[in-house]
Amino acid sequence: MLEHREFETLWDRYSGRLRSFIRAKAASREEAEDLLQELFLRVHAGLCCLQGREAMESWIYRVARNLIIDSYRSRRSHEEYEDRFESPYGGPEPDEDPAAKLAFSLEDMIARLPPPYREALALSEYEGLGQSELAARLGISLPAAKSRVQRARGRLKALLLECCHFELDRLGGIVDYDERCARCDLERAAKAR
Repeated sequence: MLEHREFETLWDRYSGRLRSFIRAKAASREEAEDLLQELFLRVHAGLCCLQGREAMESWIYRVARNLIIDSYRSRRSHEEYEDRFESPYGGPEPDEDPAAKLAFSLEDMIARLPPPYREALALSEYEGLGQSELAARLGISLPAAKSRVQRARGRLKALLLECCHFELDRLGGIVDYDERCARCDLERAAKAR
């Protein structure tokens, strides 16, 4: 574990350059500061696994680049979601959009997954962790992390197909879906109480 003084030394040595590096790519000064703080949290958490301190600077910048990429992905998916439902052209309302309705029921399906799969799926899909970051966070090998995410997706797909009927367009987009199992009806009724 890194001692407080050692971490302060890292901060003093790299924070100025990293702040400039991140600021050049961030949407705002506030986002850059948030990313810088997140970067040093990740650096602090990952230093125990770093092999050879001589490669530290390149590793820190690689972590920073990955964090910036994750930020872009998060911002892009958030903007796509907003654009979809706030269209001035009268696009489908969330209550009428089958993909949106399905997204709201996915949380229940994910909760039914076994804990290792649920955790891997949540970290990779919702928190946006890359496969190597996921492996480090879970303390497993990279192939095991990839396998766990793929198995989680497979189990989620099986739950969805067991529970729901999907109508897809030619591109694979959801046109309509119906929940057809009694468990969905019972769960929905229980939540309404």
